[in-house]
Amino acid sequence: MTHEDKGKFFAKHPKDTKVDDDLKQEIIEQAKNNNITCKKAEEIAVELGATLEETGRTIDILNIKITKCQLGLFGYGESQKIVQPAKEMPPDLKKSITSSLENGMLSCAAAWEIAGKFNISRMKVAAACEALQIKIKPCQLGAF
Repeated sequence: MTHEDKGKFFAKHPKDTKVDDDLKQEIIEQAKNNNITCKKAEEIAVELGATLEETGRTIDILNIKITKCQLGLFGYGESQKIVQPAKEMPPDLKKSITSSLENGMLSCAAAWEIAGKFNISRMKVAAACEALQIKIKPCQLGAF
């Protein structure tokens, strides 16, 4: 998305992109001030049996902004990003992250999976990635 397209999330998708009506309605009902949190998007997807990709695409088509990334990477006001590099990390966490890299990056889905495996917050995985200078990409909702 170019600078000129900022805030035009729908522009990432073909004009004839179809979305599920129930998913669309639930997102509209749950959005506040044309924003929806990453967590709320996840909850909607689980509740309606939709994929995160489909949910993110619907959010884009509705031109709703996703906020409060569960990895702390975007959507937190002026600073945008709140995750900070971890000061320490267990060697097994580091190994799990580095062994899950694809093209030098860790996917959002892999970060969530690692958090579940180690029973830690998703943001702690992102903090470990920050310390290791590993970029997390792509987002499951398509935000980045």
